[in-house]
Amino acid sequence: MGECKIDHSREDVQKKYESQKEFLPEEFHPMFNQFFEEEHTQDILNEVFHMLKKYDLVTEEERSERNNRLKLVLRNV
Repeated sequence: MGECKIDHSREDVQKKYESQKEFLPEEFHPMFNQFFEEEHTQDILNEVFHMLKKYDLVTEEERSERNNRLKLVLRNV
């Protein structure tokens, strides 16, 4: 994933999540629900947005890497 200079809002991340939700493993849904109930730094919002971006189009290998990273981020915020 390339560097992006755009700061994504909480709403941006929520919309991206909603658009990719059906492609994510079920176990992520409760984690995202909790994620959206809390405040997060801009860096975290940007990182989650970019892991969700085009999630449905990435290879299985890339999806696995993103899943692992998402788990780390969502469990530790």
